[in-house]
Amino acid sequence: MNYKMLKVILIIFLFNSFAYPQSKLLIPMESSGQANHLKAYGVAYRFLLEGGELDWLLNFKGGAFMFSYSSRIENECKSKGVSYELLDGTAAAQVYAAVKDESNNMDIIRLEKVAKIAVYVPPNALPWDDAVQLVLDYAEIPYQKLWDEEVLSDKLKGVDWIHLHHEDFTGQYGKFFANYGASPWYLTQKAVNEETAKKLGFGKVSKLKLAVVKKLKEYVSNGGFLFTMCSATDTYDISLASQYTDICDVMYDGDPFDPDANLKLDYSECMALENFQVELNPYIYKYSNIDITQDLLSIGQFNDYFKLVEFSAKLDPVPSMLTQCHTALVSGFLGQTSGFRKDFLKKNVTVMGMNEGLNLVKYIHGNYGKGTFTFFGGHDPEDYAHLVGAPPTELNMHPNSPGYRLILNNVLFPAAKKKKLKT
Repeated sequence: MNYKMLKVILIIFLFNSFAYPQSKLLIPMESSGQANHLKAYGVAYRFLLEGGELDWLLNFKGGAFMFSYSSRIENECKSKGVSYELLDGTAAAQVYAAVKDESNNMDIIRLEKVAKIAVYVPPNALPWDDAVQLVLDYAEIPYQKLWDEEVLSDKLKGVDWIHLHHEDFTGQYGKFFANYGASPWYLTQKAVNEETAKKLGFGKVSKLKLAVVKKLKEYVSNGGFLFTMCSATDTYDISLASQYTDICDVMYDGDPFDPDANLKLDYSECMALENFQVELNPYIYKYSNIDITQDLLSIGQFNDYFKLVEFSAKLDPVPSMLTQCHTALVSGFLGQTSGFRKDFLKKNVTVMGMNEGLNLVKYIHGNYGKGTFTFFGGHDPEDYAHLVGAPPTELNMHPNSPGYRLILNNVLFPAAKKKKLKT
């Protein structure tokens, strides 16, 4: 071997030593390679919380996580039942090279600053009635709870990411009056909301919720990340659109609705939806013609699937992050709002999951101001219908849930170094 060859080998060795100075720990996220997908997100989040950085390898082994090796991370993976692989410097370099290869739909996203998480939830809510709280608790990701008073008193300033779930921002208490109007839980819910509205100086609950929605809209505009599920999706925009009229009947706010309300909706106020019509009949369990629940019921549970859209990891990293999963076809699930008619989406909205051939959308994302919003239809990814009074979902039985994994994608993606959305 001549001197020039030795010099080349030394340079390559030094380069690899600089780029990958340590062995790596890889958490694979494909279907067959991971024992507990949900706990894996908790391992990643806590590592970031401690000040570490890691790489999210989009579309590589189902969206794997790559860490610089430490015995602490390895021991945590073992204790949480999370599958992992140990890679030396050479093997790690080969992985990075494959992900960066322009011929592969993959990319490397550096996760660096963990998001501070909050969940919007009333004080009387049952903790298992919110899929996000369930999975955050299961993954052991810390969060704080906020409700109307905290939101309106600017407690959002210390929050990077907030979740809204089983909430009716129209002031109609979920439109449960017809079936549950005399139920103790309904009366308690109504009383708590009315007392809160009075305390904060609002004559109607609908006016209180509108103020909350506007504050959340301002939060997103200033750079916040908003994630909503179930009825907090469409009622968020319905509240904004109906702010110049009255869509609530007597049993909700003490006076009748405006019969011309649908002529007075202002869709320019909405973030994601437009051109819809509100269901004014208080006895019909439906907020508007946005929701697709009846369509899904007509096709039946065993035919209810939505397909995740495949994006270019290198050109569209945000929707790519949000759709990382070990399957492209995810079982559907119902909610007060189960999804959205595609015709009512604004043009700036990115569809990330939908029932193919039916024009029924499950999972959307968009930008507003400096921040982003994600709407995910349905209530509980592992409880198809989730009836009132149903027992909590035991995530120990669903450690590889694709639907719950989509939720956790949203928790992690604010930690990424941002690239501009191009699609």
